[in-house]
Amino acid sequence: MELFGLPLETIYLYTLIISGVLTLLFILFGDILSGLEAPDYLNPVLILAFLTVFGASGYLFEKVTNLHSGLSAVISGCIALLIVSLLNIFILIPLSSAEESLSISESDLKGRIGKVLTSVPVDGFGEVLIESASGSIAKPAVSFDNEAIPEASIVLVIEVKNGVLHVLPHQQIEIG
Repeated sequence: MELFGLPLETIYLYTLIISGVLTLLFILFGDILSGLEAPDYLNPVLILAFLTVFGASGYLFEKVTNLHSGLSAVISGCIALLIVSLLNIFILIPLSSAEESLSISESDLKGRIGKVLTSVPVDGFGEVLIESASGSIAKPAVSFDNEAIPEASIVLVIEVKNGVLHVLPHQQIEIG
């Protein structure tokens, strides 16, 4: 069967090559498009993966089997839809939610205990290191009560404003 004056297997092969090249370009330069807000079903990764799988399976069906061209196109479309759905459900959605869960929001830092790396002067900035099970984070800090806090002191984060920790020296209460 021919379409646009070309054999169908040639069209499948062109689809495979072009979508494969576009996928590679998207992997390399995809951050340029990351600012565009589009619905999830218009995700370029899903569209390019569908076209790649559709082109590959369509080419194989045309080359290897004696099925009717329309039937091989329908089967190729179903295979591509199945694979892209599995890719989205088991890889892309978990990756997008995992990326968000690894970041620390400023509100999560309130009430945390940290160690002063660079002393905090009365009216200036120092640096505090906050350690957790998932890693450490160093943030600029100011004294909450405008008092100097020496290096290596243990501090308590009272609040966070504009990425700057407002801290007080931490005093443990001993019972007993």
